[in-house]
Formats: sequence, structure tokens, C-alpha cells
Amino acid sequence: MNKDLLKQILSDQRRDFLMKKAGVVREKIHEAEEFLPLPHVYVISGIRRCGKSTFLRQIAQRFYNNNDFYFVNFEDERLFNFDATDFNSILETQIELFGKHNTFIIDEIQNVHHFELFVRRLSDSGYKFIISGSNAELLSGEISSKITGRHIGTNLKPFSFSEYLLYNHIETGEHDWYDTEKRAMISAQFEKFLIEGGMPEYLKYKSSEIISRMYDDIIIKDIVVRNGITNIVPLRELSRYLVSNYGRRYSYNSVQRAVDLGSVNTVKSYCQSLENSFLLAIINKYDHSLKKQLVNDKKSYVADHSIIRFVSSQLHSDRGRILENIVGNFLRDSNDLYYFSGKRECDFVTVNKEKKIRLFKVTMILNEENTKRELAGLKEAMDYFGLTSGTVITSSQEEIIKENGKEIQIVPAWKFLLQKIA
Repeated sequence: MNKDLLKQILSDQRRDFLMKKAGVVREKIHEAEEFLPLPHVYVISGIRRCGKSTFLRQIAQRFYNNNDFYFVNFEDERLFNFDATDFNSILETQIELFGKHNTFIIDEIQNVHHFELFVRRLSDSGYKFIISGSNAELLSGEISSKITGRHIGTNLKPFSFSEYLLYNHIETGEHDWYDTEKRAMISAQFEKFLIEGGMPEYLKYKSSEIISRMYDDIIIKDIVVRNGITNIVPLRELSRYLVSNYGRRYSYNSVQRAVDLGSVNTVKSYCQSLENSFLLAIINKYDHSLKKQLVNDKKSYVADHSIIRFVSSQLHSDRGRILENIVGNFLRDSNDLYYFSGKRECDFVTVNKEKKIRLFKVTMILNEENTKRELAGLKEAMDYFGLTSGTVITSSQEEIIKENGKEIQIVPAWKFLLQKIA
């Protein structure tokens, strides 16, 4: 690659990166603080437009004094023909331009084939790598194959509700939950969050084109191009079907029939690609048998509910299902996530690192007509797991139901989403 052009590109990129506003400090910054001192390659992954570049900016500001690193952004079209053999030129040019540093911050590194060879070679020489990307399979697969046991990662998501509040300049603490005016303000913000979602760029510009363009990039760049798919129509139909039917049970066979795809294996492959792009999270029915988990019906949840608004085939959004999607994304951030199904269903079963199990049911409102029905699945799951407590997340209700030695906590969604779930 022409060295003068490379110098111009790297200088432009560094300038633009340092001019970029650090934005809302993400909750995951504590993971960066924990992982950066380790000798491992630090991988930041997540759906397109969720704020990975801004997160890199926060890392550079907080931990590297805005100076002690090299920066490369492979989303730059001027690096479109960049090849793995050009990486050494990157190192030489960075040293010439910015002096000697020991850390590389590289955005969207998966755009370069065989990037892991360069990362491995320089890691062995003592360089630190902080890299971001939008494809789980590529990042984990390539790095795992060449840098076994020497990488560690953070999965970044769109804004949580607490980050959404900070974006809107509202700081909260537990003491605010008992202040009538603050509770009302937080509740009102949650109503907005139900509509707007947490995609940072969309919140800034409020243009549906941002979500549409991001969705198209996922389908085309992250799946079609990478997998050599020649007929895009079935993939689009499958994706739209799953986005529209989020939170509903399906089997690969039922999806194959619904969208008339060639084979069940194609459905499985496309579903895996949609999950690897972070567009969807696929959860299993809980079963003690891993084999049964794999063959039982699945449920999918969408990375951010703003995507549902603009991509789903449904004309009107279902607020109850939107709330379920929000809660599902919140719970899977720090737990293994499943659903329970017996005679009745319980929306979510979480299993944490210590194998502690908790149960959650989501409904917009509990009233005389639906309380018995809504609680039945939760109570059945409590009996199945031998638990004496469970949680129901609603739009605004709060109380504790005690009966037959069991306790069910009813909690408003805004309050639940501001808590830490162990």
C-alpha cells in the first residue's frame, strides 16, 4: 500500500477519533477496567451502531490519556483493499507518525482477512490489542484458532434503560425511587424508552433511515457477503419473520414451512448467522438435558426494540411483547437465559455463574381477569425448580403476593431495569 496515502489515512483517523465525543459512559466500562491490565487481546463485540467506536473512545480517554496508543478504523473505504500483508506497513507508519507505543486500538477489524495472524505476532512481541467487531463467529472463531486462551471480551449492547436516562441527562439512585416527583419523571422516561429504544445514533437523529440502513448492513455485509449467499430473498424473509415473531416459540421445521426455505439445515444456518451478527438472541427451553434443550422449540429476542418498530411486518407494536423483549435483553446480559414450559409457561429462567436460578414473568398489567393466568406459569416453574420466590415485571404495579409459603414480587419495569440482577 502507498505509504504516503497510509500516512494520510492514519493521521486523519487519529484526528477524527480524538475529536469524537466520549458520550455517555457505558456500564461495561468496568469490564474494560478489569480486563485491560491482563495480557490478553481485548475484544469488544456487538451489533452495528450500538456504540462500539464510542466505547473505544472512552477507553482511550480513561485508560490511555488520549495518547498512548495507535488507532486504525477498517470501516474507512480508503482501506477497502487492505490486505494482511500490509499490516507491517501500518506498524512502521504508526511509529513514524506518533512515536513508540505498545497498544493498538482497532475498530471493525473483521473487515481484514487473516487479521489474527498480525494480532498473534505482535501480541507475542508484547503489544496490547483492543479490537472491535460486529460478527461473533468471525471474531471468536479466528481469534480462538490462532490466539487460544489469550483473548477476553466484552459484548456491548444498545443503551440499557439506565444508560438511556444518562443520555437524557437524568441521574438516579435508589433514594429517588421513594421521591414522588422523581418516580414520576423516571416512569415518564420509561414510556419514551418503550418507543425509542436504545440505539445511540437513532436517539441522536431520530431518523428511521438509521435503523433501516443498519439492518441492511447486517443482512448484506455481515451475512450475505461473508457467507457467499447468492439469493438474498429467503434470508430477508426469514429475518423479518423472526423479528416480527420475537418472543414466540418456533422450531426450525415450523420456520422452514413459514418462509418456504429449501431445507431445515438452511434455516439453522441462517438463524446462526443472524445471532452471530447480534441482531437476534436465540434462547432454549430449560431442560436438565442439554440434548433436549437443543431439539426443543426456540424463542428469539431482538437486539433493540427500535428495530422491531421499523423492520417488523406488524402494523402496530404490542407493548407487552416489547416489554418482554426489553426484559429479556436485560436479563441475558449477566446470566444464561431460558424459558420454562410445562402445562403453562414462564417467560424467563436465569442461571448465574453460581448456578443460582431465578424466575421472571412479564406482563404490562395484572388485573382481576388475568392475574390467575399470568401467575400460573410462574408458580408451576417455582414448583419445578423447588423455589419459593419469583418476580413479575409490569408497567407500573408494585406489591408482594404471599401464599402457601411462596413469595411473588410484583415490580414496575422502570425500577426492575435500574437494579442489578445477580
